[in-house]
Amino acid sequence: MTSFVFGSTTSGLPIIGYRFGTVGPRVLILGGVHGDEREGVIAALGLLKIFSVSFPYRLRVTLVPTLNLDGVIAQERRNGRGVDLNRNLPTKDWTNDVAEPRYYPGPHANSEPESRALTELLDQEPPRFILSLHSWKPMLNINGNCRMVAEAIAKHTGYIITESIGYPTPGCLGTYAGLERDLPTLTYEIERGLQTEPILRVHVPAILEGLKVCETRGS
Repeated sequence: MTSFVFGSTTSGLPIIGYRFGTVGPRVLILGGVHGDEREGVIAALGLLKIFSVSFPYRLRVTLVPTLNLDGVIAQERRNGRGVDLNRNLPTKDWTNDVAEPRYYPGPHANSEPESRALTELLDQEPPRFILSLHSWKPMLNINGNCRMVAEAIAKHTGYIITESIGYPTPGCLGTYAGLERDLPTLTYEIERGLQTEPILRVHVPAILEGLKVCETRGS
């Protein structure tokens, strides 16, 4: 394992990533894009604990447990400047129209330091597969060619697989990476309010099964 800082939050806190493995397809796993979605952070930290002890995969995994560290600390969806990072990425459909303040996309696309850190990381180390850990209604939202990974996870969770989350999400990672850059992206919506024990018992092992598919099939 190696750790690295690849950006900073609006308050100046470091955004830390962890690298595992030296051969095989690149995989990026993100937690804490929305700071109030603790379930995804718990799953990411569960993976970090496991990978720190043993990493048997022929993959090069970059794990970022808390992209939006300011939001995680504040238990707030948005970053330190009140921007929804999953509406701030420079997609073709980005707009500054906002239905609710919680979805505020920022003054312009890629305006936030966290967003710029992520887009620069994707440019420098383009992954074969991205797993973004969120929490809401239980579902596996796929953008790009990653259905087989989603199916492996669904076998353990019973979650539905869908190509649409059900409402417009301009400026989101699934569109930016999965649809516009051919970097298959799976947004894993863990059931909101789930306690730590079932997250670690059910969802972390489900992710590990998904990684096996990435290893054998290159996602």
